[in-house]
Amino acid sequence: MKLKKLRKKIQQLEKRLREDPEKLARLKRKLQQAESVKALKAARKSAARVSANRPTSMGSTSGEKPGLEKKVKRKLNLSPEGRAKLSAAMKARWAAKRAAEANSTTSSDQNSPTPPGQPPENTGDGV
Repeated sequence: MKLKKLRKKIQQLEKRLREDPEKLARLKRKLQQAESVKALKAARKSAARVSANRPTSMGSTSGEKPGLEKKVKRKLNLSPEGRAKLSAAMKARWAAKRAAEANSTTSSDQNSPTPPGQPPENTGDGV
């Protein structure tokens, strides 16, 4: 029986001024058992999750903090067309990000000697 249903039945029985105290007590016991089983399962799951995430080699010789492992990058299985499409999308995103950064820097550099939109003039000697 589900917890919600048990709670509802308990409320209904309490509403009827406890006409049947044995049935109420039995349902309350059942609810308590179901909740304890649910908590036990959750504790078991979390313990299993912690033990699964625990690193196998406990002694680390490097100066890294224990428990912090480098994430393994997932290799995408892309077709050449999909890779080109992704590349174009990423380049567009980076270009938009650079443009946004350029806009924010030009608006904040109001006292700069060169007006925005005009790049500084380069001399031929490369300096």
